Amino acid sequence: MHPTDHPQNQGIVMIVDDVPDNLALLSGALDQTGYMVLVALDGLSALERMQRLKPDIVLLDAMMPGLNGFDTCRRIKAQVELEDVPVLFMTALTESEHVLAGFEAGGIDYVTKPIHPEQVLARVAAHLRTARTLQSARQAQAPTDEKQIQA
Repeated sequence: MHPTDHPQNQGIVMIVDDVPDNLALLSGALDQTGYMVLVALDGLSALERMQRLKPDIVLLDAMMPGLNGFDTCRRIKAQVELEDVPVLFMTALTESEHVLAGFEAGGIDYVTKPIHPEQVLARVAAHLRTARTLQSARQAQAPTDEKQIQA
């Protein structure tokens, strides 16, 4: 990638994980693919950063000190300006109850550790395509609604 290329063209990905090695592994892979990467070591820092720059997708660890991933996801989804941001859980928790908890908290996908960057990249790309399609559909629908009101 040429230094003058704008990485955010692919999208903005926030990674939230309390293990720096996990952040480094994923941020490197995402950066090489052309994403703008934001990182946070805990849920509260992630929520604070999202107020300044809205990510297109969030990769969220479920087990973190302080505010865990499930509660962080609930707080993201409770904010109108962030509720449409896809959240993909990454965790070593593999029990069915944890997977279900991730979806109940508002997650769109669930990846178990150890993380395979190529699988995460494929999932990120797929979920971003879906999110963008939904956004386009909502935007296309909005003017139609206004015309009906004026008619």
